[in-house]
Amino acid sequence: MSEEELITMYRPCGQKELDLVAESGFKRWPPRLPEQPIFYPVTNEAYAIEVNKWNVSQFGKGYVTKFRVRREFVEKYRIEQVGGRHHTEWWIPAEDLENFNDNIVGEIEVIYEEPAA
Repeated sequence: MSEEELITMYRPCGQKELDLVAESGFKRWPPRLPEQPIFYPVTNEAYAIEVNKWNVSQFGKGYVTKFRVRREFVEKYRIEQVGGRHHTEWWIPAEDLENFNDNIVGEIEVIYEEPAA
């Protein structure tokens, strides 16, 4: 599969979510909880690191992951700007997460770790 056929995504997460990703062999995101109707991968590393820093107090320790998804699948979702110019993310409905996971190419890798404050 060529690079043009893939989109790189980033996702900040806490230890519990990362443990579930690890259980999948770093291939899949866990199902959303009932109070989480949307899965939010972000479009750039800088924003993922910002969100991660905001969430460290909630999760105790934070991570930023990077992964690639088939462009053909992702293009049906709009990119939403939720703040500053680089605060952009996809909003993937929870009911689409299994199909989303099926379109991940390669492994979900940890690229940044933020210790507890």
